[in-house]
Amino acid sequence: MADYHNPQFLITAEALAKQLAASDLRIVDATVFLHPAASGYRAESGWERYCSGHIPHALFMDLIRAFSDTSTGLGFSRPRPEVLAEALGALGISPADRVVIYSSGHVMWATRAWWLLRYAGHDDVAVLDGGLRAWQEAGLPLATDTPSHAPVTYRPSPRPELFVDKEEVARNMGAPGVCTVNALSPEVYAGTGEMHYGRRGHIPGSLNVHYDALLERGHFKSAPALREMLQSQGLLDAARVIAYCGGGISATVDGFACQLLGKENVAVYDGSMAEWVRDESLPLTTGVEP
Repeated sequence: MADYHNPQFLITAEALAKQLAASDLRIVDATVFLHPAASGYRAESGWERYCSGHIPHALFMDLIRAFSDTSTGLGFSRPRPEVLAEALGALGISPADRVVIYSSGHVMWATRAWWLLRYAGHDDVAVLDGGLRAWQEAGLPLATDTPSHAPVTYRPSPRPELFVDKEEVARNMGAPGVCTVNALSPEVYAGTGEMHYGRRGHIPGSLNVHYDALLERGHFKSAPALREMLQSQGLLDAARVIAYCGGGISATVDGFACQLLGKENVAVYDGSMAEWVRDESLPLTTGVEP
């Protein structure tokens, strides 16, 4: 962890296990499972998996409903800051708490939750590297209870710069100093695979850094490996990075990796391809070139 510019954004299972009794610690399970659908994916709550076994004292974060704006028709749209604050307060999380987020599935759900807390202004929040799998591989215990904390008032200090909308992405297509990066698989990026979001391809000018290429067995790659990968694509030298994917989830893996390395001016296009493809006036490019 020490080689990362911001090692506090990640925590190991062993380090977390030593802190379980801390009164200011809030552990959050943000699990969601995705299943292929006709166009895109169908989301399934991780609640049942949580109930079958979770890290002791962990709370469950409902990313599908409580921590998303369900009125947009896009799925997983970020809630307004005051709604996000209300959902955090309902879990008993205050701005003064230390928060550790994990997933029993892909780490993208933990980084999405991390991104939302950072958006709310929360500073002391980390992702469990390797998720629940790392916890179990370390031989650490699981619990099946459903712990709770008394609700609190969460006063957010929003960081609106962590998200961008469709209009900002469109304005910055090909803009000097702005590196727009597509976090989806090379096949989806190129428009050659079976999976697509209604129209094939990627936003013109955007590069491809597949989120899974930044990971190794569910853990973030070492700082030198991440730096080499992101540097080669120009992300670390760009004045601003905009990451997008299908719905603003896996893009947070790319954004999180950038911030691990100290790249601060990074935003996620929340609507991503799910929103972009709906507007036929917005262009898409197929093939492996930006």
